[in-house]
Amino acid sequence: MFGLSELAIILIVVIAVLAAKKLPELARSAGKPARILKAEARAMKEVKEVKGTAGEQTAPA
Repeated sequence: MFGLSELAIILIVVIAVLAAKKLPELARSAGKPARILKAEARAMKEVKEVKGTAGEQTAPA
């Protein structure tokens, strides 16, 4: 009658229809940690760059 792949597709569609109200909220909650991680990585890169240039300036000739 139905194969496993057909049942999986039907299940995904049913979940998407029933959870349509919650999907934007779930997407926002998943995006927040990604934005935080990206900001922290950028800050760490800036700190390394500042330390690298400061280390070159204070090194004896």
